[in-house]
Amino acid sequence: MKTLTILKTTIAVLFFQQIFSQEIKKESTVPQYTIENCVNHFDINKATKTKVGYQYWFANKDFTQENTLKMSIVEPGKSTHAPHHHPEEEFFYVLEGTAEFFLDGKTFTAGPNTSFYCPPNAEHGISNAGKTDLKYLVIKKDLR
Repeated sequence: MKTLTILKTTIAVLFFQQIFSQEIKKESTVPQYTIENCVNHFDINKATKTKVGYQYWFANKDFTQENTLKMSIVEPGKSTHAPHHHPEEEFFYVLEGTAEFFLDGKTFTAGPNTSFYCPPNAEHGISNAGKTDLKYLVIKKDLR
């Protein structure tokens, strides 16, 4: 009986040590936030070239606690990917150009200073419906 009690206690201690060490790892991965790394000015030289233009992360999931902010630049007549869905909600905000938004089988065309909300699990997409580059922001919650 005493051996069983010692075994249960040992398992409990190991279990709590594992949880505690995971919490320490979570905390240690959070970056130190300063004015220098919290202000981010677009730099084309730091943008990632894609098949249809560029993308630039103002704030990615490795930097933020839960939200991401990305700017995409898409060439005329193209889109970053086909309509899709995911569990996170997402916001798009058109800065320049003409976007065609897709949501659950319907489309809507709009220009600058227009936002587009995509609810969780809704099939959605955005493409460039204009003759110039489409530049838009994507704001998304990261469900780590």
